[in-house]
Amino acid sequence: MPVFNNTLRLIAFLVSAMLCAEQAANATPSRIKDIVSVEGIRENQLIGYGLIVGLNGTGDTFLNVPYTQQSLTAMLERLGINSKNQVMRPENIAAVMVTANLPSFSRQGTRIDVSVSSMGDAEDLKGGTLIATPLLGADGEVYAVAQGAVAVAGFSAQGEAASIVQGVPTNGRIANGGIVERELPFELSDMNAVKLSLHNPDLTTARRITAAINQTLDTSMARALDPATIQLERPVGYPLAMVDILTNIEQISVTPDQRARVIIDERTGIIVIGADVRIASVAIAQGNLTISISETPQVSQPGAFAQGGQTEVVNRTGIEIDDGSDKRLTVLEPTVTLQELVDGLNALGVGPRDMISILQAVKAAGAMQAEIQVM
Repeated sequence: MPVFNNTLRLIAFLVSAMLCAEQAANATPSRIKDIVSVEGIRENQLIGYGLIVGLNGTGDTFLNVPYTQQSLTAMLERLGINSKNQVMRPENIAAVMVTANLPSFSRQGTRIDVSVSSMGDAEDLKGGTLIATPLLGADGEVYAVAQGAVAVAGFSAQGEAASIVQGVPTNGRIANGGIVERELPFELSDMNAVKLSLHNPDLTTARRITAAINQTLDTSMARALDPATIQLERPVGYPLAMVDILTNIEQISVTPDQRARVIIDERTGIIVIGADVRIASVAIAQGNLTISISETPQVSQPGAFAQGGQTEVVNRTGIEIDDGSDKRLTVLEPTVTLQELVDGLNALGVGPRDMISILQAVKAAGAMQAEIQVM
């Protein structure tokens, strides 16, 4: 009897090991640096207002865009040129909004990319040059200055009877067109505690990351505060600085967990179904009543030797009715997988629009163990 019990235990252990191995094979581990972000290490958005000059007659019309003329007058006054009360009607100047992202730990003199977008009625920014434009942060301080030739991907062409526009010629980009003038005060090496923010908050994922960090560093410095935040505290006397600690843990592989979700975009008909979605036992049928009416007029004319006849147009109407009688009721068994769900709906000849309604109905019936998000 003990031998029989030991054999059962061995079989159970082997089955469990095989299931764990199968789950591990199906899971896709990710590096910690790819699923979390460090608090404080982020980009900052910058914005500014400037003028683009040198356009080939495709700039703003001063009569329609008065602020372009005001900006040009103010710029000329700063350069010592008095242009007040002067009639100016150039067509090679455009007012634009300038935007950029200030990377973390950017030092003075570092160059960044900037984007420009027309504000007035300019037709094309191709060939233009942005004049020195200060870029401000959310606090109103100037953090960078942008200037340079604008690169435009789109174009427009027009003739007497036709025109063509490809892309967006009123948007452009200046590679390395901004120079950082002010640094953000942030010293990561002097910090003794940081927070890791999960890109996709989840309790199981946060716990796995915490356990992996503590096991790798052989300490208990990591602690999950909530599904989205992990506190990382450097112990007193620990030999490594915070930069070294983050460098060591960012390469750790962790298998993130996720909720069963169905994402629906009703505008485009796109449906994304997660792999963990499960369907309970449910019957599904789909059918629509379609009435199609077609008109095929025919010409009736008298014979060659007929007396007093005339040509007439005779209407011919064809009506077809499809009541969906060829559709069948399909039963989905419990614990249906994602592939079986897709195959079943495809077998019914269901299109994306109808599939959205079916998934919402299955969820309303309580047969879907998943969360539906409508975009």
